Amino acid sequence: MNKAQAQKHIERLRKEINYHNYRYYVLNDPIISDFEYDKILKQLIELEKNFPELITPDSPTQRVGGEPIKEFKSVIHSPQMLSLDNTYSYDELREFDNRIKKTVSNINYIVEQKIDGVAVSLKYADSKFVQGATRGDGTTGDDVTVNLRTIKSIPLYILQLDKLLKDFEVRGEVFLTKKQFAQLNQEREEQGESLFANPRNAAAGSLKILDPKIVASRKLDIFIHTIPIPPAKKFTSDCRTLEVLKDTGFKIIPHSNLFNSIEKVIDYCTEWDEKRHELPYEVDGMVVKVDDYATRIRLGETGKSPRWAVAYKYPPMQATTKVLDVIFSVGRTGVVTPVAAMDPVFLSGSTISHSTLHNFDEVARKDIRINDTVIIEKAGEVIPQVVKVIIEKRPKNTKKLRPPTKCPVCHSKIFREADEVAIRCINVSCPAQIKGRLAHFSYRSAMDINGLGFVMVDTLVEKGLVKDFADLYFLKFKDLIKLERMGEISVQNLLDGIEKSKNQPYNRVLFAFGIRHIGIHAAHLLVSRFPSIDKLSKTTFDDISCIRGIGPTVAESVINFFKDKENRQLIDRLKMVGLRFSEDITKKTDQPLINKSFVLTGGLKNYTREQASEIIVNLGGNVSASVSKKTDFVLTGTEPGTKFAKAKALGVKIISEDDFVKMIKIKK
Repeated sequence: MNKAQAQKHIERLRKEINYHNYRYYVLNDPIISDFEYDKILKQLIELEKNFPELITPDSPTQRVGGEPIKEFKSVIHSPQMLSLDNTYSYDELREFDNRIKKTVSNINYIVEQKIDGVAVSLKYADSKFVQGATRGDGTTGDDVTVNLRTIKSIPLYILQLDKLLKDFEVRGEVFLTKKQFAQLNQEREEQGESLFANPRNAAAGSLKILDPKIVASRKLDIFIHTIPIPPAKKFTSDCRTLEVLKDTGFKIIPHSNLFNSIEKVIDYCTEWDEKRHELPYEVDGMVVKVDDYATRIRLGETGKSPRWAVAYKYPPMQATTKVLDVIFSVGRTGVVTPVAAMDPVFLSGSTISHSTLHNFDEVARKDIRINDTVIIEKAGEVIPQVVKVIIEKRPKNTKKLRPPTKCPVCHSKIFREADEVAIRCINVSCPAQIKGRLAHFSYRSAMDINGLGFVMVDTLVEKGLVKDFADLYFLKFKDLIKLERMGEISVQNLLDGIEKSKNQPYNRVLFAFGIRHIGIHAAHLLVSRFPSIDKLSKTTFDDISCIRGIGPTVAESVINFFKDKENRQLIDRLKMVGLRFSEDITKKTDQPLINKSFVLTGGLKNYTREQASEIIVNLGGNVSASVSKKTDFVLTGTEPGTKFAKAKALGVKIISEDDFVKMIKIKK
């Protein structure tokens, strides 16, 4: 296939993929399976890989985000992105209607849900998405185009090529679904990070992240609600324009409706006061807008708000209840979280009987005690949380909450790192954590156990066949063959994979334990300094922290790991079954990369980054995350990022993958 043929094929695939994205993310009505979609996407990825010069920013393959950016540029909004006046009662809505009718007698109002998100503008040139910006102060916002491209419900170019919709701007609200918000906060809580107060804060924080790949992982969404300047005379009403935008590929706010009286508007707002809790996203009010564009121009605007629109805000939903007890929950990463057990109370569409207290610093700050009467609300209408204690109702028999010293599940000692608010159980055999740790243990870059995926891990743990890493090596054919969907070949493949994993080198075994802060590179550094686990377990904090590339955080994590009795007992069992816990570093005479520092950027053809890093370290070199004057080589693959530019600026030697293969004397 020549370049011209490839370009034609690429354009066809992009149109097809964008259409299916529209069906899936906008209409929620897919017409092909995920497998079929992935097949089409892989065709496009392969073509763009062979013809990288044909890759464009609006390609569906670019939604995952590129290299981190240094800063956001400023964007001037024209016209301004005005904010809406808020009303908090139906009488205020009637006053709004009376003001409108002093200018125009017959009015149609379009009423739509007020999405609790972040206002953004999207600009299109020649029907392609070219710039996205936050509202900022209304006059100037931040250029967040690279982050907005990761949102799959934003069309990178419009589906139906309409000559009237080539160069235009739309505005909308970026948001997180309730499910995604809860998942994001759960992950942050397990990592010991501060939690987002509500989905709006989470969405706003996500758009300000400088690494688009992290933004892509947040799975943001968007609803379009405004076209600030109608692109043609035929666009006379907001309701009709939004329908055209929907047909063109945009995701507009659902359940919008048109009414010819303010009383019907009020009835609709009342109707949604309770129904909004059933929605998968957060709604904190309803927006009421004059539908006719000509009337909007007559009504005009104030210095900061349009006179033709207003937001009706629902009052916050709170309830009073009593803290009956506090229990301790252990997450999959070992974080111990206090959870309040409360008198059941109905709030925002559901009965609440438990509320996370997040962490013990938060408990101390709010002075939450057992038997306290508290005010609770749903954070972002999603997660129940204690807002405050009603001190005036505090009885004499309240009990102050003390952080546990032992894990409530496995009774191992609890640790708290200096830079974290979270406290953790670090017993790698803790039942509350075992599924996640087993999955990590079996990863390709760790023990590489073929057949031990997430589904099998769940099955083995649920059936009580595996309670720690060592149990894997005692599994029997007769036990596995009884499991659902396990035939003789599958069972034998799993047992063979487990047996083969005994040959993995010591550094991989160390990485497989999932010790906090110990990645594959840190494991290599530790093994090169302490060639047996016996030596590592007996070393001191100072001996570990002085290793280049390790530091005090990793050192503390290693020391705490070996303090745990259960971890030491597990190592003894794994030694007994034959895992390798030492390495003869004296045999490594052929190390062509000794003391050479590498930085990797871009995609490699023959290796993953982890594989390339492992090769470098095995041959005596080290891998760094950032480029400096001390860097010896920057290994560059396809689509290199800012590290490539920095290397050129500092005069650091840049090598290709072919150069790298020659250096390490390994054939492709």
